[in-house]
Amino acid sequence: MQKIKPINLHTDKTNTTEKLTSSELGKLWATYMGNSMGKCILSYYLHHVEDEDIKALLENALLLSEEFLKIITDIFTKENVPIPHGFTDADVNIQAPRLFQDEFYVHYLKYTAKAGMSIYNVAFPLVYRKDVEEFFRYCMDSTMDLMGQIKEILMYKGLIIKPPLIPIPEKVTFVHKDFLNGFFGDVRPMHALEITHFYDIIENNTTSKALITAFAQVVRDEEIRKLFERGKDITKKNIEKDMKMLEDENLPAPSSLSDLLTSSTFSPFSDKLMLFHKMDMFTIKLRSFGNAAAVNGRHDIALKHSNALLKNANFVQDAAKIMIERGWFEQPPSAAEKHN
Repeated sequence: MQKIKPINLHTDKTNTTEKLTSSELGKLWATYMGNSMGKCILSYYLHHVEDEDIKALLENALLLSEEFLKIITDIFTKENVPIPHGFTDADVNIQAPRLFQDEFYVHYLKYTAKAGMSIYNVAFPLVYRKDVEEFFRYCMDSTMDLMGQIKEILMYKGLIIKPPLIPIPEKVTFVHKDFLNGFFGDVRPMHALEITHFYDIIENNTTSKALITAFAQVVRDEEIRKLFERGKDITKKNIEKDMKMLEDENLPAPSSLSDLLTSSTFSPFSDKLMLFHKMDMFTIKLRSFGNAAAVNGRHDIALKHSNALLKNANFVQDAAKIMIERGWFEQPPSAAEKHN
């Protein structure tokens, strides 16, 4: 493959003496928060994992989280930016009994690697300072390498099925007026991009459902438990509706992961960590529904994604309210206060 031609221009506006912009501060802060949480969770997983291949995968993921945290800490320290509190050893008990089977760890890593890549991909075009740009390039490259290992293990161990196969088009065609039909008239089969996003959303939701089921099983706070049960129900219904859409097209869907949980009721994580994690996961789902709606053409699919987005957004809002009430909601870097 050919590389693009270099452009030999230089500017002082991207050097490391420039102040961090709001985009750079925000995305570095979000990356720190996510990886400080990830460090806690991966440390617990590593304490129980038995499969040597999956253990190596977890070790690689933990190494990346620790390295990302160190680089951000160095940048923030240099710029006198307070280091986020995030999550610490106080938020995890690695000695807690096993809550998940080894197989779940691989599916979990795929989900979180996707989430990380979405942050890094959005950040890269918005950051200009060379050290921050290089950091997010490194985040993308290393996370893609990790994703390659995750997919290799999923395939090698037969833990997942590939996205559905569809016929190869015989020729280029253009759509007609029935293309948008979904409820009435001639309804066309789903196209490749619609199928792709259904598969992705189901895959994400099966991991999310298994995790929130486990969290509801061990969380101490009764109000948070009820929220988790509600989130589990929302996720379950999303999966059922999305799988029905694929089944109606005679297409396979990812399988459930709920059998990969143990019966332990002893929590390895703080309630704060679990609530933040589920709020974050449901936030990522909002992006997924938005991405799916953006490439969709059928009215019925658009309505389904819109309804799912609304219900998941309500969960995020209610989770945020509890985080604020408990004094757990750490504020991102913000604009200066207005003085009238």
